[in-house]
Amino acid sequence: MMVLGRNNVQISGQGNRAMMFAHGFGCDQHMWTAVARAFEADFRVVLFDHVGAGQSDLGAYDAAKYASLDGYADDVVEIGRALDLSDAVFVGHSVSAMIGGLASVKAPGMFSDLIMVGPSPRYVDDDDYVGGFSHAQVEELLEFLADNHLGWSAAMAPVIMGNPDQPELGAALEQSFCATDPEIARQFARATFFSDNRADLPKITARTLVLQCREDIIAPPCVGEYVHAQVPGSRYTLLDATGHCPNLSAPEQVTAAIRAFV
Repeated sequence: MMVLGRNNVQISGQGNRAMMFAHGFGCDQHMWTAVARAFEADFRVVLFDHVGAGQSDLGAYDAAKYASLDGYADDVVEIGRALDLSDAVFVGHSVSAMIGGLASVKAPGMFSDLIMVGPSPRYVDDDDYVGGFSHAQVEELLEFLADNHLGWSAAMAPVIMGNPDQPELGAALEQSFCATDPEIARQFARATFFSDNRADLPKITARTLVLQCREDIIAPPCVGEYVHAQVPGSRYTLLDATGHCPNLSAPEQVTAAIRAFV
């Protein structure tokens, strides 16, 4: 059960079925609080921090293991086995949408439903595929992060969050970014933004819902549509929300979309 401490696993709610929430880059489990509490009456809610984030065991961070998203997916499977999960719901935001997809393939039957919020199987453009960034743009982004972690956080958080009419949301994301260990953040960012999991999408057999914001600088609508087209039998919902973090900016919409699906 050491894995539960390693990933700061927190369990609440009631019900025979579990719903696991996974946070994105630079965040921790608190980013799901507003949505997760809405399901505590009907589900056993599982929250956790990826190794290197939040209150996880930083000593457990292994640069080689976490050089790709597979290492994070292996952790999700370990948590699921420790909790004896079966036919559970996985809700993943941003990079954790793909981490959840990988975990569902690694452990068939553990997650029967997969909800991908703002997913991207590849962030870099490639031939006819539009990911939203050029290779040079990602390199520049990573160099900025490596050179000035706090400056990167202050500059990028409001852009990623969007919703300039609610500056407190951007400030909350900036605070989360700043609280992350700079070296681990740099490595996680590289694993995230240079990932290419397009070939894994057709392997997903879990019932899948793709939730997409109508404006998202990190994962534009065309990426969400691509994921929907590649995951067999998936459903697609375009939220009337902007920015990359609807779990913070539009939690009621995200909650309603999840409830309608499960």
